Amino acid sequence: MHTRSSSNLIVESSTILKRRNRRRSKQIVEPELQTIVETPIATMTDTRTMSELLQAPTKGYRDAIVIPAILAENFELKVGLLQLVTLRQFHGFKRDDPHAHICWFNKITSTLKYKNVPHEAIKLMLFPFSLKGAARIWLEKEPPRSILTWEDLVSKFLNYFFPPSKTTNLKNDITNFQQRFDETFSEAWD
Repeated sequence: MHTRSSSNLIVESSTILKRRNRRRSKQIVEPELQTIVETPIATMTDTRTMSELLQAPTKGYRDAIVIPAILAENFELKVGLLQLVTLRQFHGFKRDDPHAHICWFNKITSTLKYKNVPHEAIKLMLFPFSLKGAARIWLEKEPPRSILTWEDLVSKFLNYFFPPSKTTNLKNDITNFQQRFDETFSEAWD
């Protein structure tokens, strides 16, 4: 058993009791005790000041999306554009269609043209604003600097919210489609 004392020492102790069945022998056996062994623990001293210890950590907060270099001077995204993107946010619900969200997002961003700004950079900057709820959490959990291109983003997004297994299930539903005897084709298809 290992315990830590206030002087940063490890104290090891164990007690081994030897007993014999009382029915066989009426001898009383005293318990055997081992000695306590103390082993010092090497500790490193922390040389930071109290104000440094109380500051919140700032490392490890990088975004998953890497934005390509923008050569334009005085480039900024307008508030109206951000509002347009946040108008139809993708939440990640089961009923949400990630393919439809990507198509809608492409339509909005295809209307934007800025001199000396790659179109991919605009898409990568705006896409996080089009997510909410579980979709936003998904993006925040992606490893830092893991999405380098628009294609990377679309691939990861679709694989997470519309995995290949879902595609297979939908294909199976279509191939196993059957019309009952008492219903019309349109009723069965619905």
